[in-house]
Amino acid sequence: MRLLLYNLRYGAGHGPAFNFPLPGIGGYMRATGRNLGRIVEFIQSTHPDIAGLIEVDMGSVRAATHNQAEVIANATGLVPAYHNKYARGSINQYLPIVRKQGNAFLTRQADTIQRFHYFDLGIKRLIIELEMTHLCLFLVHLSLRYRHRQHQMHHLVSLVRSSRKPVIVAGDFNTLSGSEEIDLFAAAAGLHSANVRNQSSWPSSRPYRQLDFILYSQGVRMLAFDIPDVRFSDHLPLLFDFELEAAA
Repeated sequence: MRLLLYNLRYGAGHGPAFNFPLPGIGGYMRATGRNLGRIVEFIQSTHPDIAGLIEVDMGSVRAATHNQAEVIANATGLVPAYHNKYARGSINQYLPIVRKQGNAFLTRQADTIQRFHYFDLGIKRLIIELEMTHLCLFLVHLSLRYRHRQHQMHHLVSLVRSSRKPVIVAGDFNTLSGSEEIDLFAAAAGLHSANVRNQSSWPSSRPYRQLDFILYSQGVRMLAFDIPDVRFSDHLPLLFDFELEAAA
């Protein structure tokens, strides 16, 4: 099986033009259709069985009211599961454009069980759990704040340990303070990083930080791992080929 993890940045692109006309946010206001088309073509070329997509626009005016998860699902033949990334009752649930920001899982297996959990702390709180026949996956986008991030990882450890199936955890962990954070989390959860060479994935123009991770438990056997040099977002995508040991 193949898992693709990709932080799409809502299809807003990257590079110097992103900062026009307002530094840091200008790119988030522009139409995303053309760049999303490039992203769709890339995802199609990788033929994923599962895609974990971070920073997906679920239908704001920026995306011409099109749900990017649905657009990609229709183009790839995958089944989507998506949700708003902000906490219930958060002001972000009511702001234009922002209220349409979420994360998504897409999979070839139609009869999955989808669960949406929320962390107690942080702005970005969504955890998507996708339970398949012989595998359980979690998709996360962790906080930029160290204290909140540690609390979120502790919560995530509990979810991983409660699973009775092999587990894969994927997402943008925002581990800005270094690899020690992910090492401690992986040890506590009984997981292994697929990125054994510690390749960086951000920023895509000149990567020097490892923010995006795919981690897997006992019962999952890694076959291959790659970070393609694809620059349609500020993050590079991760590809993870694996098999389940029971099936093998």
